[in-house]
Amino acid sequence: MTLVLILLSLLIQFVVLWAIFYFELNRKIGSIVAIATAILCAIFITPWSFVVGIPIILMSIILLVAPLREALIAKPAFNILSKAMPSMSITEREALEAGTSWWEKELFMGAPDWQKFDQYPYPKLSVEEQSFVDNEVQQLCAMLDEWKIHHKDKNLPPEVWQFIKDKGFLGLIIPKSFGGKEFSAFAQSRIMSKIASRSLTAAVSCMVPNSLGPGELLLHYGTTAQKQRYLPGLANGTEIPCFGLTSPEAGSDAGAIPDTGIVCYGSYQGQEVLGLKMNFSKRWITLAPIATVIGLAFKLYDPDGLLGDKSKSEYGITCALIPASHEGIKIGARHNPGAPFMNGTVEGTDIFIPIDRIIGGQQNAGKGWRMLMECLGVGRGISLPALATAAGEMSYLLVGAFASVRQQFKVSVGHFEGVQEATSDIASDAYMLESFRYMVTCGLNQGGTPAVMTAMAKYYATETMRKVINHGMDVVGGRAIQLGPRNFLALTYQSIPVAITVEGANILTRSLMIFGQGSMRCHPYLFEELQLLQSDDKASALKKFNTLLFKHLAYT
Repeated sequence: MTLVLILLSLLIQFVVLWAIFYFELNRKIGSIVAIATAILCAIFITPWSFVVGIPIILMSIILLVAPLREALIAKPAFNILSKAMPSMSITEREALEAGTSWWEKELFMGAPDWQKFDQYPYPKLSVEEQSFVDNEVQQLCAMLDEWKIHHKDKNLPPEVWQFIKDKGFLGLIIPKSFGGKEFSAFAQSRIMSKIASRSLTAAVSCMVPNSLGPGELLLHYGTTAQKQRYLPGLANGTEIPCFGLTSPEAGSDAGAIPDTGIVCYGSYQGQEVLGLKMNFSKRWITLAPIATVIGLAFKLYDPDGLLGDKSKSEYGITCALIPASHEGIKIGARHNPGAPFMNGTVEGTDIFIPIDRIIGGQQNAGKGWRMLMECLGVGRGISLPALATAAGEMSYLLVGAFASVRQQFKVSVGHFEGVQEATSDIASDAYMLESFRYMVTCGLNQGGTPAVMTAMAKYYATETMRKVINHGMDVVGGRAIQLGPRNFLALTYQSIPVAITVEGANILTRSLMIFGQGSMRCHPYLFEELQLLQSDDKASALKKFNTLLFKHLAYT
């Protein structure tokens, strides 16, 4: 009988503890309820219930009394975690702080407000945007022959380049006040998808100036003089931009770039001015072979304190804008990335540039990593997902048509269940990609720079593209292998590694941005706790950490 009473009291206390957590009672009420339950079980059921009751009572008292709570829980946790945490560089801190969050935060938190989601406006093309898709984009597509571009010309024909420049394809994001189109994210995505349905080369050539490039950086961070100098030319195609980020030994780890800019005085146009002595070697830079203006990411150093802060010599990653014609800049030979879009090297040794070449001016020295993270985040959510969506929808149309007309054993192969399994996946994935486009561009149209959401878009869209094209290759078989003008899959299949790799390789994107930055940016307490653990003022940090830790535990 005693054993039964003990088990009953234990069951009651555990059920009460479960109820406290399930109904999310606050710390004070929850602790009082737990203490009362333990005492009542000991009085009315059996004193042996104190075997579990005493630890519950002691823990509840600790939670109720602030000095005990801090001394016995928060302080040990703070000390252990602060010692275990690796030091965070300025670059790493800026990477985590960069960007904003949108609907993905609701998903990460596990309790999305679907009514709020339903109220977001459905992306639509404006009359001007629809006209551009129906006319200029349609005309451009009619001029493109990807087989000839890829296998013979190894470049877009001159008349195509001129059409792209004249019709404003390179200035879709630039405001009308500077001569651009000022189109929405949804319009950019639709335009790039339609171009990609005819030519990956043309799509990439139009995509880069409208995603990660000097135009995007100038719009958000440029000085008035820089905007007036470059944006009109970028809009009308008289200026062709490229951006040099990747170095031979620094790809996904962009923070490890060895390229430098040393603050010093030098001669520029006959005058002694404050500037930067630049040394850089960039690789795999799209549009570099034909660029007229080059954006560069480098590490800025000020050993003599010429920028005004004698205590600070290392500023970190900085972005600058340099004309390709600047003395000493060397545009190297073209790379061959498996598709004939322009891609190559940019190098410079001991090149002097004025300090006002920094995008945003001297005040933006050392702020390049944040600028890149935020601007790349926007482009990442539009361009590559648009290419993937085009691949998915074209595969749906063409592979489905092929499966209907191709016969084996006197039956259309589209009637085979194995083929139907693949084509049904293609259809559902194409629908998902189009839905994804609407969701992501809706978020971008709301403003802000949702870095985690766009990382998710890039990763899942390009991985889905890989899956869809592989299904298409299985269905079409030898027809998709033998190269020729009528092969509608081979060039897309060949381009998959480009989509998977650029703008953040997918493994990195998934591990560092979706999971790493996602957990930091979307959790209500984690990032602030991490900052407190890195704080130099340990006493003040501990006080704040004590409050946050128990909010975190209650939230969990």
